[in-house]
Formats: sequence, C-alpha cells, structure tokens
Amino acid sequence: FKVMSEFVEGFEKLGKIGPCVSIYGSARTKPDHKYYKMAEEIASKLVRHGYGVITGGGPGIMEAGNKGADEADGVSVGLNIVLPFEQSCNEWVNHPVDFDYFFVRKVQFVKYSQGFITFPGGFGTLDELFEAITLMQTKKIERKPVVLFGSKYWAGLVKWVEEVMLGEEGNISPDDMSFLKMTDDPAEAVKHINDFYQSHKLRPNF
Repeated sequence: FKVMSEFVEGFEKLGKIGPCVSIYGSARTKPDHKYYKMAEEIASKLVRHGYGVITGGGPGIMEAGNKGADEADGVSVGLNIVLPFEQSCNEWVNHPVDFDYFFVRKVQFVKYSQGFITFPGGFGTLDELFEAITLMQTKKIERKPVVLFGSKYWAGLVKWVEEVMLGEEGNISPDDMSFLKMTDDPAEAVKHINDFYQSHKLRPNF
C-alpha cells in the first residue's frame, strides 16, 4: 500500500506540471565547481524555452538545476528520496515530491520528462541514465533526447560502449549509439532538446 500511495501521489502532482527535462548528476558537486554553474545555466535556458526542470531534489548538480529553474521563475521539481546524506529537498524546489522507494521515483523521472541531461555523477547517476536508455531501446517509452554533459567525464564510457559493447561483443545495435549526445556547451545541450522536438511531438504529462 505504501508503494501504491507513492505512485498515486507522484502521478497526481507531476501530471499537472507541463513539459519538463530531467537533470541528473552528482549530489557531491560543490557550488564553485564548473559543472554546478553549467547545470544552473542550462536549467535557466530550459525555462526560457518553455520547459520545467526535474531533479532528484538533493544537493550538488540537483540543487544547481533547481536553482537555475527557480530563479528563472520556472517549474522546479524535486523528486526527493531519504538517504543518509540527503534528507530533504534543496531550497530551490517549488514542486517537491517525496519517496521511500528508488524504483517508484525512477518511474516518475522517465514518465514525466521530455528529455534527460546527465552531468558527471556516481552510481545513482549511471543508474538513472541507463534506465532511460534501456526503456527507449526496448520501446517501453517513446524516444527522448539524452545529453551527456562533460566530454572529459563521459568520453571513456562512450568509447567503451562503442568499441566493446557494440563492436567486440555485439550486445547492442548500431542505432543504439544514436541515443547519446555528448557536449560541453550549455547552449548546445538545450538546442539538442529543442531540435528533437522540431520533428517529434512534445507530449503533455499525463
């Protein structure tokens, strides 16, 4: 019943927020780090282009995304989960939703996001990234734009996926590589989202 109640609360709150883009990344990134500042900039640009921003509601990159969105007078969603080092939403969230279960939270991320911008992060960030890609690959959700921000951080992983997972082992298809867009430019990250929806329908959240 607790699981059911979390799904219902999430659906009721997020079904009304309009088109949003999820920003993933480390909770450990400090406010003076370049990635924090760029996440803030990207979030602000997304708001100016008509999107809200969804994060995990915690500190680090999540805080930067919420801050950029809120200061631009946009929708700033925090899907908060109680962790030993992450107890409550950051102050820049204006649409908080609390969770006890990671899997319920991840459903909300992929259901209500029109795109995913992934900053450098740890295991949780990779989990969220590959969850979205897997659901698109298996056609459980419609295709959505995915940005890997920070080429120095992501280049090794992308090279391994391309050379080993695809090339040597054949565990994915060549078209699967097209899910990923890597960049170091905030404007290019937002443009990739906008360009995608020039040829795809921007569906409402429901």
